[in-house]
Amino acid sequence: MTSPTEKPFYVGYLPTPPGLKLFLLGVSAVLIGMFAGLAVIIGAGQDNPGEGSFRWDWGAQTVTGIVELKPYPVLHVTKGSQKIPTGKSLLLSAGGKNGMQKRLAKFDGKSVSLKGIALQRGDIDAMQVGGGKDSIKVAAGNVEKIDVKPLGRWRLKGEICDGKCLAGAMRPSRGLAHRACANLCLIGGVPPVFVSSGQVDGSEFFLLANKDGEPLPNKYLQHVAVYVQLDGDVERRGRMLIFKVDLDSLKVL
Repeated sequence: MTSPTEKPFYVGYLPTPPGLKLFLLGVSAVLIGMFAGLAVIIGAGQDNPGEGSFRWDWGAQTVTGIVELKPYPVLHVTKGSQKIPTGKSLLLSAGGKNGMQKRLAKFDGKSVSLKGIALQRGDIDAMQVGGGKDSIKVAAGNVEKIDVKPLGRWRLKGEICDGKCLAGAMRPSRGLAHRACANLCLIGGVPPVFVSSGQVDGSEFFLLANKDGEPLPNKYLQHVAVYVQLDGDVERRGRMLIFKVDLDSLKVL
């Protein structure tokens, strides 16, 4: 017991003194309110990347198309579904932070049916292919030729992101956490995408490749999630724009 002249003293393994209970409740309420307000302010200050999400509301979709593995796995849809129209070109990834290079290695240039969940943001479309045995099947019929249209050489400013999160798996953000998350996806094989501040042929999203159309070397990872300038050739393959960049031209802005 404490006398009226003694100040209450908190000891962790003893009951909280009555004189401190109201004080601790007040401090807790103030801190909760401060952190909630800070979260709202930080969220409101982020750039709006546009609507994008997993389309769980569509359910699993099955589409048929031509697989291209280089620079990164893409399906050029030749037979769409109720929600994914024929003619789309889909970036492909597996569950989690994983790509589809190994699972599709023997299907390059072939017609296959893929089953998975669609992702959408702006004019970029992607699919997270399911992990089951029925998620990848060889499709019958002739392999159609993919239209290729060179769009010239460009100097673009923007940001390198991972195509899965950008397409809707997450809301793009800023800073170290954004960069670390993107790099984990890219190391796992998720296609890298360049988000440009200017448009080419009506699009600001580009699948990245090196200047020879091959996958990028790992040194590009140090420049993910920062504002950069790159020179390179742009071509349209199906509905997918590919930015074949010269990494020696990269400048951090």
